[in-house]
Amino acid sequence: MSPGLEQRCAIVTGASQGLGYEIAKTYIGAGANLLICARDARVLDQAFGKLKQLVPAGQSIIAIPADVSQVRDATALVDRALTEFGRLDVIVNNAGVTGPIGPLEELDWLQWQRTIEINLMGAVWLSRAALPHFKRVRRGKIIQLSGGGATQPTPMLSAYAASKAAVVRFIETLAHETRAWHIDVNAIAPGALDTRMLNEVLAAGPEVLGQAYYDHLLQQKRSGGAPLSKAAELALFLGSARSDGITGRLISAIWDAWDELPDRIEELSVTDVYTLRRITPEDRALKWGKRR
Repeated sequence: MSPGLEQRCAIVTGASQGLGYEIAKTYIGAGANLLICARDARVLDQAFGKLKQLVPAGQSIIAIPADVSQVRDATALVDRALTEFGRLDVIVNNAGVTGPIGPLEELDWLQWQRTIEINLMGAVWLSRAALPHFKRVRRGKIIQLSGGGATQPTPMLSAYAASKAAVVRFIETLAHETRAWHIDVNAIAPGALDTRMLNEVLAAGPEVLGQAYYDHLLQQKRSGGAPLSKAAELALFLGSARSDGITGRLISAIWDAWDELPDRIEELSVTDVYTLRRITPEDRALKWGKRR
């Protein structure tokens, strides 16, 4: 991985395993100083031990157990990064959970609510905490991990799907609010990953998920899923100066030619490409549905 974050400082949440860990590793290779966090202190410490061995002289990494769904923890992460590094350039909102699985009326409501707190409010609180600094220095990068639930229904995973759609509309809205300060806010669709979350969903079985969806996920598991490295490379691109001016977009790590976007910023800025929108009959060449 070629460098691209030299002297930059980043926070990566949910970095103890899976995609968060892969992004942290990629950021270290690109020259970043890094603060990583996760809720499980033991697993975080294990990840920190491995990542620290990759950090060359002149770079730093720190690890802090934190629950970003709590305002106090999110604020403390930003304060610690600024104290340790003297600056903050990038936040990667990766922390997330699958949430309860099953028909809505049978789910534990507290677990449903907790999924929204972690997946949505965790991103909101950390972004909110970083904004005063980003506005003061008139630059910054906010990168949000999304998922399949943002763009299509995900039966039996209603809390997960709702939270992932919500974070995309959140980043689109925040991008408009912060454009004048040259703060770029984008979301990543990482593709179908073979991670802990996939195992959790599969564990629910075909009785809960339905045979067709279960078979689809099982095939995803057997194929190995999308490479974690693809989403990590996109996270690096969006955290680097190469992506300056690209904001308010949901970009697929697998399907979109995101490395070409620096040459299309002017065109991109006046379109709704890579955004959530309502599909109308007219969009599908249908002749009905328009009030006269």
